[in-house]
Amino acid sequence: MSIKEQMDALVAELNQHTYNYYVLAMPTIGDYEFDQKLQALAILEQQHPEFADPNSPTQKVGGEITKSFVTVKHKWPMLSLGNTYNEQDLRDFDERVRKAIGDDFQYVCELKFDGLSISLTYENGTLARAVTRGDGTQGDDVTNNIKTIHTIPHQLKGNGIPDLFEIRGEVFMHRAAFEKLNKEREELGEVTYANPRNFAAGTVKMQDPKEVKKRPLDCFLYAVYSNKQLFKTHWESLQAVRSWGFHVSDDVKLANNIDEVLGFIAHWDTNRFKLSYDIDGIVIKVNSYAQQEELGFTAKSPRWAISYKYKAAEVQTVLEKVTYQVGRTGAVTPVANLKPVLLAGTTVKRATLHNADEIKRLGLCENDTVFVEKGGEIIPKIIRVNMAMRAPDAKPISYITTCPICHTPLLKKEGEVAYYCPNDEGCPPQIVGKIQHFIGRKAMDIDGLGDETIETFYQRGLVKHISDLYVLHEKADQLKAIERFGEKSIENMLKGIEDSKKMPFEKVLFGLGIRYVGETVAKKLARGMKHIDQLAKASIEDLTAIDEIGLRIAESIQEYFAKEEHRQQIEKLKAAGLQFEVQEIEVVLQSEALLGKTFLISGTFEKHSREELKTIIEENGGKILSGISSKLDYLVAGDNMGPSKLEKATKLNIPMISEEALMEMIS
Repeated sequence: MSIKEQMDALVAELNQHTYNYYVLAMPTIGDYEFDQKLQALAILEQQHPEFADPNSPTQKVGGEITKSFVTVKHKWPMLSLGNTYNEQDLRDFDERVRKAIGDDFQYVCELKFDGLSISLTYENGTLARAVTRGDGTQGDDVTNNIKTIHTIPHQLKGNGIPDLFEIRGEVFMHRAAFEKLNKEREELGEVTYANPRNFAAGTVKMQDPKEVKKRPLDCFLYAVYSNKQLFKTHWESLQAVRSWGFHVSDDVKLANNIDEVLGFIAHWDTNRFKLSYDIDGIVIKVNSYAQQEELGFTAKSPRWAISYKYKAAEVQTVLEKVTYQVGRTGAVTPVANLKPVLLAGTTVKRATLHNADEIKRLGLCENDTVFVEKGGEIIPKIIRVNMAMRAPDAKPISYITTCPICHTPLLKKEGEVAYYCPNDEGCPPQIVGKIQHFIGRKAMDIDGLGDETIETFYQRGLVKHISDLYVLHEKADQLKAIERFGEKSIENMLKGIEDSKKMPFEKVLFGLGIRYVGETVAKKLARGMKHIDQLAKASIEDLTAIDEIGLRIAESIQEYFAKEEHRQQIEKLKAAGLQFEVQEIEVVLQSEALLGKTFLISGTFEKHSREELKTIIEENGGKILSGISSKLDYLVAGDNMGPSKLEKATKLNIPMISEEALMEMIS
């Protein structure tokens, strides 16, 4: 296989894995293996730039942290469309169009994606800027974040690409990814997002593009703007931009009359729930740009386009009872059990209630008749009570005070929305959930083990703690007695468990399932503390000195290590051979200009990322500290440095140097 064929094959494979992860939420390889393939592609691209794909997966890495978004005025205002909810309004719109331009025209029908509007500017085929809709006349520059979206090309390919143009579209999140991410937030006791649109909008406005990259976003493009007339029709423009590398929806229709438009609307009214993402209507546009120009605009919207909005699917049913689920972190979530009812093509028996505050807001009583909606919500949601149907003696729903499984009194911390069960070592769903989390792809990524297997092992008394996984090889006879668990399965599982001992400290730390310690926090803690013993004895001050570690996380870590059961488990895992220390990579020194000096990097910088500055310091003999203390020699200060770091550095008289001053010290 030639070098180019190797590179093309890697691009195709990585794109498929990205699709599996982002769209299907069903990854087929682990993070480590994906990163290894990505690194292999990056090396080949560096060695053979002539074969590099401009839209390679290696380009979707994200840029600098953005503390505040720059406001950019739109060259062409991003107008909203007029909305309608009924057929007669559409026929009236059609009549107005006919009076203005006659009968010789076509419509283009497009899905109305329920996401966040975005405008992309391309200069000489390269993505130059991405701006949100904002108020329609100006929006926020979110270029670094948008560059992480795998379906947005950084560099275009094809013929007829203008030197400068804008293309507009919608950023959204697929339902499977939304459910997965929301479940993770719920288990961590964090506020969940109501729907994929809100999740997508919140993600686009995050400050760190590397964090944005971890949240799977997608984008459909559908409208080109340029000083020159590039195409005669909208339909023609869609075909062209697709050939340039843009992600354009296949679900569009060229309609010859309003009846064909209504047929398209009727089709998607029933089929929209089969899509992997949300739509809330259909957009109808006059196809010819010349005819669009003739029709013109009102003050707020074009006269040549209109959107038909579907009503959120809503039904009435009876609330039979409220039950409670316990997650792996102990968070207790209420669920409404409903009299089965058909909603949006599926039978609904349950609806989310989120938390105690939601039950209070709805004012729910036992056996209430409720309205249930499935619009932008993935999981059906109770939207209101039919008060006319309430019994005079109806009893209000009272949130439980003890765990529904182990009956331990529930706790609720100040400022949090979730109640949780503190009995993490004795509550069955927490025990099972913790072990399932530990073996997961983002943690220890143990091949041959799945959630159902862990459930079975727990019920049979084979595992009660994470550490029990590492003595399963001693229980071969009990494993063989499990139905449909043959010798090959056992062999693969034991090999997967043995291989997991090589996983780095940050993965082990995330796998422990400490409350509020997600994947990113685990990485920062591992880099900051280096060893589990150092983390276990760290003070609140030590922990909060680590970048982005707040008081809530620090207190949770101290609570975790205060429990004797947790410390015993870690000792057993140490004895099993797991990694509880950061494996430092040997740095090849470029010079000894900074030898013996200690540094801390804070803020954002113009010429280098923080990781690049860290590497530069270490390559020239310097040492990076995790927080501000009397041991620190220099604080490398960029823009938007945190006020607490600035105050502490000033108090300790620590010299603050700029990016330029650091480079001068080296040279």
